[in-house]
Amino acid sequence: MKLVYVFDAYCGWSHGFSGTLNEVVSLHPELPVEVVSGGLFTGSRRVPIREFGYVQGANAKIAELTGAEFGEAYERLIADGSFVMDSEAAARGVAALRQAAPTRAAELAVALQQAFYVDGLSLSDSVTYRKVAEEAGLDADAVVAAFEGSQVRVAAGADFHRSASLGVTGFPTLLAVDGDSVTPVAHGHATADEVDRRLATLRTR
Repeated sequence: MKLVYVFDAYCGWSHGFSGTLNEVVSLHPELPVEVVSGGLFTGSRRVPIREFGYVQGANAKIAELTGAEFGEAYERLIADGSFVMDSEAAARGVAALRQAAPTRAAELAVALQQAFYVDGLSLSDSVTYRKVAEEAGLDADAVVAAFEGSQVRVAAGADFHRSASLGVTGFPTLLAVDGDSVTPVAHGHATADEVDRRLATLRTR
């Protein structure tokens, strides 16, 4: 069995799930984790953040429920309103980081969300990936080169397709995959204890 974490780096609820994800990964080192990017802000949804009037209210709810931090630099982005969230660019970045350290994909996904939601950095900017890679002890030049290359565009598209093929309709979604069996163990908000209980149930089947 493995875990498949389907998220979007520009999804506030995914950011809120970061603590749970870290805890689940820590509790279950025996379970490989595949990280898949969803396409929350693509096509006609790539518009200035001010177009999404619900963001601040949603973030307050996320912080209340999960304890997730939203930094001052990020709050300034929201207040300005002109920033455009581009999930395709973020998915390319996830793919570049994942390529550099496949077994650390979950950890790097969390770091990327920290870069946006705490540090207010654009996930369309190669400088952001250099910073995340350096802080993770990865080859930053290789990560940036991958982010700017053509292969990760294919990988991003493949991620969006995989998310859809798994039947995911919202982010974050954590799945337990065992052969052809795919079971959701978390969607939106869940504690590590709740995920753990669901995994334990699967293992007794």
